[in-house]
Amino acid sequence: MSTVTRRFAFWAPAVAWAAVIFFVSSVPGSDLPGGIPPGLGHFGAYFVLGALLYLALRIDLPARQALVIAVALASAYGVTDEFHQRFVAMRTPDVYDWAVDTLGALAGAGVALATSRRLAVRRSG
Repeated sequence: MSTVTRRFAFWAPAVAWAAVIFFVSSVPGSDLPGGIPPGLGHFGAYFVLGALLYLALRIDLPARQALVIAVALASAYGVTDEFHQRFVAMRTPDVYDWAVDTLGALAGAGVALATSRRLAVRRSG
């Protein structure tokens, strides 16, 4: 697999998930499908985004650097998501939501890092 193909294979899920977040944020009102509490929805969505960004960045970067950048990118995306909600009916930007987004991204990237380390130990042992 070429480097370009490999990068695309890892970046495509992260970009697609960011698009899902944007789509859900574009739905008027604050109720999420299935009755998911908003805080849990934010945490879960950004947990996945943080993990996917970590995996994409890990192709070219050391683990800690990939973790920090993944969380920073997800957090910055959370800011843009909250700004976007200013323009959606019955939605408002909320600093609390952004904080939950960032914590979710940190947790997701952290779990991805820990999981990848465990898998590496299994492969080498």
